[in-house]
Amino acid sequence: MKLLFHIRYISPSMTKQLLHSNSFQQRSLLHTCVPLLNKEKLPDKSNSSKKEKFDEQPHMRIESKAAAREKNPYKYMMYHEIYSEKELHSVKITHKKFESWHDRIAYAAVQTMRFFFDTFTGYVHVPIESESDKNKTKHRQRKPMNEKQWLRRIIFLESIAGVPGMVAGMSRHMKSLRTMQRDHGWIHTLLSEAENERMHLLTFLELRNPGWIFRAFVLLGQGVFFNAFFVTYLISPTVCHRFVGFLEEEAVITYTRCLQELDAGRLPIWSKTPAPSIAKSYWKLKDDAMMKDVLLAVRADEATHRQVNHKLADAGPDSPNPFLTREKEERDPPDEKEQDEIDTANKK
Repeated sequence: MKLLFHIRYISPSMTKQLLHSNSFQQRSLLHTCVPLLNKEKLPDKSNSSKKEKFDEQPHMRIESKAAAREKNPYKYMMYHEIYSEKELHSVKITHKKFESWHDRIAYAAVQTMRFFFDTFTGYVHVPIESESDKNKTKHRQRKPMNEKQWLRRIIFLESIAGVPGMVAGMSRHMKSLRTMQRDHGWIHTLLSEAENERMHLLTFLELRNPGWIFRAFVLLGQGVFFNAFFVTYLISPTVCHRFVGFLEEEAVITYTRCLQELDAGRLPIWSKTPAPSIAKSYWKLKDDAMMKDVLLAVRADEATHRQVNHKLADAGPDSPNPFLTREKEERDPPDEKEQDEIDTANKK
């Protein structure tokens, strides 16, 4: 009560001094921050006739950011590949030859996961080459999947695919802090991969909103896979990167199969479905892009991850990142020659 009484009866002159002091502190604080916000918006001190208000400078900067986001709402995201038409259609199905016990363990783990994943999504995987064989009638009698089944499969796949890059990047980040040593450029590449896979998920979620049962399975699968991959990465990063490389090989096969189904007219809804706006902005697709263009871009991303993880496994965890030269605003995706380098299993 005494404090309120004193405040009530402060003299007007003292009140004016307090307000002036408070205003001076605000201007002084803002004055030290304005150069960090935007040097181009600083008031011209040489022209004393103009009264520049410092409190307007941050708003001018915020409006500039908003205008930039309207032009490219995903400009804040990490670097990712932007593909030409030739690059989208030059993606190959490759398989790396086993060179050590690491490779065999990683491939066995991928095939085990694929068996359970195919069973869960109701998909019987048929190799691309086997369908051209006229004698294998059982493959021709396979019932094709519809759009709903493909979405169920892809959404579950992408909800898991975003885990390895984040876990690997986090592990290397913590190791760098713990050992107080540099990481040699791996962290950014791995986190960029994780974000790219998440954008795949967000794109396909524009077409379907899964129910609580599906989300429960995603939560379960993500929890098991996250912890298993994290423990394995602490033991052997090489096995983990080879595992992701083989996993991305299977992803390229899956999206190639989906594109073939689309071209064969077995997915009539998708053949008439425009690409979601999030996909157009992220991959810089044309305004009239369709779902086929989205599938081509996603498949190209998976081929890039396949290339990156096989190369990281070959380099070893203590080597510099071999993809540091690609760290610019628009990196060049792997060309056909680079894809042939990891297609060692199919070479004679």
